[in-house]
Amino acid sequence: MKVILDLDTGIDDALALAYALAHPDLELIGVTVTYGNVPVELGVRNTLVLLELLGAGDVPVFAGTQPAGFQVKPISAFIHGRNGIGDVLLPPPRGQVQEESAVEFLCRAAREYGEDLVIIPTGPSTTIAAALKAEPALADTRIVMMGGALTVPGNVTTWSEANVAQDPAATDFLFRTARDVTMVGLDVTLQTLLTAAETRQWRGLGTRAGRVYADMLDYYIRAYAAIEPDLGGCGLHDPLAVAVAADPSLVTCFDTNLACETTGTTPGRTIGDVARMKEPHKAAHVAVEVDAPRFAAELMDKLNSLLQQH
Repeated sequence: MKVILDLDTGIDDALALAYALAHPDLELIGVTVTYGNVPVELGVRNTLVLLELLGAGDVPVFAGTQPAGFQVKPISAFIHGRNGIGDVLLPPPRGQVQEESAVEFLCRAAREYGEDLVIIPTGPSTTIAAALKAEPALADTRIVMMGGALTVPGNVTTWSEANVAQDPAATDFLFRTARDVTMVGLDVTLQTLLTAAETRQWRGLGTRAGRVYADMLDYYIRAYAAIEPDLGGCGLHDPLAVAVAADPSLVTCFDTNLACETTGTTPGRTIGDVARMKEPHKAAHVAVEVDAPRFAAELMDKLNSLLQQH
């Protein structure tokens, strides 16, 4: 299947990127870059650099939009590092961002590939919502998003997850417009885990890519140890969304129609849409259980193979 990643390229986005490249059933036809963990400009740089590191410098990268006055939140800088990739220093990319915008590319891809296309957003929904407004055909495209929290507390407020909190209105529009959206949220991503035992495997490969990914993830694990010491590692948020896009059987979903609250006392809350509860078509599939051991094993198998080559 053909996939587009919509990344705010921090450390778990870097894992998602590598997993998409490593999975034999996924053809990464482009990466659109949004804001969140880092500003769009830095996210573009990180994406280009990582694609080249992983031998995929031919994958095109497209810049999305960013709200005026956007500032990276201190907690994001702490978790992902000042440069978004664990303060690992990499040389400037040789490639360039595409002149075509992220929205234009998403719209074109929806028209060209139809049901063969899957979009995987792992940041705020801003770019995806703009594309849905611009191209009606995109509403029929399968979307597997990392974001939201239905049965567990949020990680920004007690009700809101970080990606959704950046642009609740865009997430609400996505939920009300897209006809097939899987929400891979904190309900399942916090059940997955990567530890220093795994990063030692990557370091032991003796390759540049293995060392870079080990350095990034060790930084991420240390940040998690400071803010969630009981977890024992780092959550695998964004790569789980990629894995579910390739293999939906990894998760058990609750089918419903979702909304995202944009006003009142709980903006950013992802919740069932009361107005559409009785509609027979359930557009949203909320992951509530995950086969974490199988996912972790598949992630390590695929990433070990990819990182061994570079």
